[in-house]
Amino acid sequence: MSSIILPGSTLGVLGSGQLGRMFAIAAREMGYRIHTYSTEVDSPTGHIADREFTGAYNDLDRIKEFAKTVDVVTFEFENISASAVQAIEQLVPVRPAGSVLHTSQNRIREKTTLQQAGLPVTPFRAINSYGELELAIEQLGCSAILKTAQWGYDGKGQRAIDSADQAIFYWDELGNVESIYEKKIDFIAEASVVAARNAQGEIVCCGPIRNEHRNHILDLSVCPDPQMQPLEKQAREITEGVLETLDVVGVMCVELFVTKENELLINEVAPRPHNSGHLTIDASPCSQFEQQVRAICNLPLGDMTPIQPAAMANIMGDLWQNGTPQWENALKFPGVRLHLYGKQDPRPARKMGHLTATAKTAVEATETVLNARNALSR
Repeated sequence: MSSIILPGSTLGVLGSGQLGRMFAIAAREMGYRIHTYSTEVDSPTGHIADREFTGAYNDLDRIKEFAKTVDVVTFEFENISASAVQAIEQLVPVRPAGSVLHTSQNRIREKTTLQQAGLPVTPFRAINSYGELELAIEQLGCSAILKTAQWGYDGKGQRAIDSADQAIFYWDELGNVESIYEKKIDFIAEASVVAARNAQGEIVCCGPIRNEHRNHILDLSVCPDPQMQPLEKQAREITEGVLETLDVVGVMCVELFVTKENELLINEVAPRPHNSGHLTIDASPCSQFEQQVRAICNLPLGDMTPIQPAAMANIMGDLWQNGTPQWENALKFPGVRLHLYGKQDPRPARKMGHLTATAKTAVEATETVLNARNALSR
């Protein structure tokens, strides 16, 4: 049985973006100290942390120096080398473990592992040669998505395919790297479940959360949503299966497609808190970030069920094109809260923050948060 890591201990986080920042806020509220490690100085997480380590993720000496100052390590993004995680695991626990990170870093490993466990995944084929690409086209058709096996998120490293010639062209464009060819799903909705699991195997879920994307980046999340509620049991069973299969200790998000037949297929998983779960900060007794602290410290898990319907809308860097957004306009709306991530450079398509609205119904929360975001540019 894993020992409890009590408040007053020091938690380490690999990565220093907004997910690490919100994790650090939750941890400090619970009485923990926070050390962060990344390539950045004056980072969003560093603004909250007690100590900010800076170095390359392949600098194992620096990584070990960081690990010696903390009691447990978690991460806020997946682009961390296996050698770095292995170096840390020699000194302190990493949660989720390096084995989870290894599986989820590669879309082929991820999908294969889940498929072999009997979990419903989108039809796919591994691509390492022109011959494998041609066979995938023959077996799955030309309505597909071609993705690099590694290092892709928010639509990066993927192309929509409509013909065999296009598939070959795009694989050349991606550099002929190891890729995955996935059949395009004619879905009616996208959903996610954010879940936590501790070392005793206790699992707590939030969702399914209904999601809408814009330019492959999450734009809006709503929970609970009437369209999703009939799928709750199925979505949570799938999610629990994923966490148990991968032996996750920590927080994980399972992204799902809802088909026209109301079946659920796993799109991707993320072994960390997720953008769609940000609404839990304002809507739930226990946020996904407090849950992350509880899970990695082997504490009892909290309740992530929203007390009332909530909707979250991302704030992208595009909003700064005509000057600083009018924050006061958004905050005039009842039930709206503003979360900014401390990023200094508002580039287009960069996540700078989010708004959350809570209300009596999902429709009202959605309308309110979208109206509040629109008011930022007036």
